[in-house]
Amino acid sequence: MNQEFKPDIAELLQRASNDLRIGIPVAVLEGGSGILALSVETASDQRLLSAAQCDGAVLALTARRAATLKSRIYDGDMARIRIPANAAPQLLRSLADPSTDLWNPLKGPLESVRNGPAGACRRAIELARSARLLPAVVAVPVQNAEAVAEANRLVCLGQELWEEMPSSPRHLERLISAQLPLPVSEDARIHVFRTEGATEEHCAIEIGVPSRDRPVLARMHSACFTGDVLESLKCDCGNQLRSALEIISGEGNGILLYLNQEGRGIGLTNKIRAYSLQDQGFDTVEANHRLGFEDDERDFRAGADMLRQLGFSGVRLMTNNPAKLMMLESQGINVVERVPLLAGRTCHNEAYLATKASKSGHIL
Repeated sequence: MNQEFKPDIAELLQRASNDLRIGIPVAVLEGGSGILALSVETASDQRLLSAAQCDGAVLALTARRAATLKSRIYDGDMARIRIPANAAPQLLRSLADPSTDLWNPLKGPLESVRNGPAGACRRAIELARSARLLPAVVAVPVQNAEAVAEANRLVCLGQELWEEMPSSPRHLERLISAQLPLPVSEDARIHVFRTEGATEEHCAIEIGVPSRDRPVLARMHSACFTGDVLESLKCDCGNQLRSALEIISGEGNGILLYLNQEGRGIGLTNKIRAYSLQDQGFDTVEANHRLGFEDDERDFRAGADMLRQLGFSGVRLMTNNPAKLMMLESQGINVVERVPLLAGRTCHNEAYLATKASKSGHIL
């Protein structure tokens, strides 16, 4: 077969993420051995039960989730927990998903693995994270993992793949542009981008004809279905989106980058899980941590790539988040001004906004 038909690194990782998402195991090699990794969230009860009964099987969790479970963390940013004998799938799911922690707080005792390589488990967690799943996998050590994967038609990720993986984000391909009249401006265009080797799509809304020779008024907005579409009062996202478009229109031209990074990058389902935890009394950062995520999992480098492809090298950025300024600067986009965007404060989101200010550094 021609080498041109062989999937590249990005394509293999996308296939592996997709397989985890539909409940299929993925083989991950490390040194002369390897693991079969299954998503705790999506694998069938039968697969989880079979995996849990294998010698040496572990539940790999992020350090954030392991800390919530009061499990010892020997692997830095993650923990490998020995699966108790005869563990039912329901137990594994409850260890991964914090939705019932308050009603079932005593899980254990849990024993963490201290020795041996942890790289394959770490990579499997990252795959689950990239699939917008709970970052928790059951890892089964196997000899001749490559042969096992081939015999069972599983995706196999070799160690050399991780060593060759580029540190820069995957390139965005600009697909199509079209006129898009909006209530705030009939003179608007939409540009659609897709992540190379993946299914993620982002878009840019260009209002008027902004000059490419001077900094453009811009907003980098992460998708928020509940706020942008349903106009939820729980956050300020929808009001920020609409206010940004109105401000750009009032100035006559500018651009809004709409990034497909729902729920601070953890996906819609996990965001609603975080909402459920907030109903129990946790703030937005604490909820993310209990789920096993960091405060903010977004990657704004896609926004810098979109700006470059559209011909912009400098911006006046509408944001309350200093991290966005630093990221754009680090990617070679000149930020000449931060334009505050204060909108949508309600009695329902006061605590949320206070947490963004105190824990996430937003200027509110």
